Amino acid sequence: MHRSSRAEDFLPLMTTILSIYSSLNLLRESFLIFNILPSPSILSWKSIIRCYTSHGLFLQSLICFVQMRASGKYPDHHIFPSVLKSCTSLMDLKLGESIHGCVIRLGLDFDLYTCNALMNMYGKLQTIGEVGGMRFCDSQVYDKILEPKLIEEKRSNLSSSDESRSGIMYQDLDGGSHDNSCELLDEFQKRIVGVDPNVELKQRSDEGSRRIDGKVLYHSCGKSNDIGMRKRDKEAFYMENVRKVFDRMPKRDLVSWNTVIAGSAQNGMYEEALMMVKEMGDADLKPDSFTLSSVLPIFAEYVDVSKGKEIHGVDDSLRVFCLLPHRDAISWNSVIAGCVQNGLFDEGLNFFRQMLMAKIKPRHVTFSSIMPACAHLTTLHMGKQLHGYIIRSRFLDNVFIASSLVDMYAKCGNIRIARWIFDKMESPDMVSWTAIIMGYALHGHAHVALSLFRKMEMENVRPNYVAFVAVLTACSHAGLIDEAWKFFNSMIKDYGIAPGLEHYAAVADLLGRAGRLEEAYEFISNMQIEPAGSVWSTLLAACRVHKNIELAEKVAEKIFKLDPENMGSYILLSNIYSAAGRWNDAAKLRVSMKGRGMRKKPACSWIEVKNKVHAFMAGDNSHPYYDRINEALKVLLEQMEREGYVLNTDDVLHDVEEEQKRYILCSHSERLAIAFGIISTPAGTTIRVTKNLRVCVDCHTATKFISKIVGREIVVRDVSRFHHFNDGKCSCGDYW
Repeated sequence: MHRSSRAEDFLPLMTTILSIYSSLNLLRESFLIFNILPSPSILSWKSIIRCYTSHGLFLQSLICFVQMRASGKYPDHHIFPSVLKSCTSLMDLKLGESIHGCVIRLGLDFDLYTCNALMNMYGKLQTIGEVGGMRFCDSQVYDKILEPKLIEEKRSNLSSSDESRSGIMYQDLDGGSHDNSCELLDEFQKRIVGVDPNVELKQRSDEGSRRIDGKVLYHSCGKSNDIGMRKRDKEAFYMENVRKVFDRMPKRDLVSWNTVIAGSAQNGMYEEALMMVKEMGDADLKPDSFTLSSVLPIFAEYVDVSKGKEIHGVDDSLRVFCLLPHRDAISWNSVIAGCVQNGLFDEGLNFFRQMLMAKIKPRHVTFSSIMPACAHLTTLHMGKQLHGYIIRSRFLDNVFIASSLVDMYAKCGNIRIARWIFDKMESPDMVSWTAIIMGYALHGHAHVALSLFRKMEMENVRPNYVAFVAVLTACSHAGLIDEAWKFFNSMIKDYGIAPGLEHYAAVADLLGRAGRLEEAYEFISNMQIEPAGSVWSTLLAACRVHKNIELAEKVAEKIFKLDPENMGSYILLSNIYSAAGRWNDAAKLRVSMKGRGMRKKPACSWIEVKNKVHAFMAGDNSHPYYDRINEALKVLLEQMEREGYVLNTDDVLHDVEEEQKRYILCSHSERLAIAFGIISTPAGTTIRVTKNLRVCVDCHTATKFISKIVGREIVVRDVSRFHHFNDGKCSCGDYW
């Protein structure tokens, strides 16, 4: 009696020590203290359950919960968050629902932290489908603390407990109740009996396999958590569980809102997610970086900027960012990636500049996100600045960043530096190989691209869908028909990759460029998938080059049925009619376009000089240097004509006099940009121009003459490829 009394005197102190050990995450010490307590208090149970959960010993956490209930103790709001986290980590939805019933039974379904844990559980477990049962439980410290004999001892002690103490009433979600404490414990015991805690396991994730070395506790997988049996789709399941808990909460914090917003966004419920952000603001809560990281991916899934269908989701997502009281690196990276991934390249670069001004240090993911913007806008100067920053930050060893640099330099017209970076990579991955192969393809170096593709195969890097798009593009730009067929067939037979629209379009483009129009038509007609308007458009463009009006009309009719809003096809057919002198037919098409609200995209070229981008429209005289540009073009024209240049007005598709056609040709946007580059940069400087449309035949010829006269390399990137003009020749070999 005396010893017992003395032990009881120390109970408050031991409980306090246990709480401290648990707070410090000292599992071994916590377990030793807890094991000597004759009658653990609620605080003691909370401490050991929380400690088990934080160490990933989820099954032990749940066993303690059942033991606590069997001892007659009632859990409070401090215990359920840890217990629900364990259910979530074990992917045991059935058990989680039983715990939810216990929460309701004890009147704790209005507690903020318990409800947050419930929403988190339902939000994560509602996607498991038919994959049920327990996951591997990583417990490397298991052998040091929970010896098998202790488990057996616990089980024996519990089985001999008084029946009145072990009876635990659970109320399930449907309102029914049943005494299942013993069944629950038995289920736990079945899962641990006969398991060697020293076994080594291999654990596979969805993206690959990784070895887990050490001592772990293994739990077999069952089918008790078959959500598919509910015969409900994901959205209905989500709304019935997460939202139901959320709607009943009398008080909600930022975690509550973020949980329901993230769940909505992840399940494709974009309108609901954005609406919840607005409601959160109405509740006087400011979004944080987690809110932003949940909402910004809506850019990629919900917004089609490329087709001009910008909905309020863009503005709302950016507005969320602007509402953030404190913007960390995650927030900035999210908004930059969201902009760039959806074609808002200037906005992405602007946010990047603001990030630097805010003294936020960019991370490796920042550079991977922003580099495509430089590649698309061909802002080589900005790309070089980022390259320097990457080197100073020692991020160049990152394969993702290195791949982005390869892609950026290739698309900005400097394939030599792209190759230099690629050759410095120790272990280039598939993205790296694809970037350099596509780079050489776009720059007209088809044979180098093909050689790299074969080298990639020899190094056991398995080509993927995009890699075959790159190599087929290389074949298309060089007229390598036989090689293209070999790659196309190899993709199917050797690698089991089903051809997609991009592969079919590349082959159709190749056949069309080579003048094999009927063969291209049959190829598209016999595709294994429904040909899109974009595939037929490649053939329509070839019909224009080879002046086949009859086939052009046949192809255009198919495009108009598949994609009536395809403005490019209307323009192509109109140009075909104009080139053939069928002005009335061309006029009818233009009237039809106007009636549909279509406007022809004006030709535009731009050049970067002294860190500033200068844009030129065809016939544009608004540039401050226009008079000097015009004078330079006149001087160049005189020199070109002395060298044998003769204007080719075939591509001037306007019903005007010949002299007017000459003026139109000489004021094409790329000529204005090239002339500006010549008068604005030192002799010998490479001139890099980007055009939004295809370079016309006469401008292509003129640029060859200009490159020889001024003794400079002129790089022109049009809508489909790069042209490197040097000493009167072009890298495309006049095949484009």
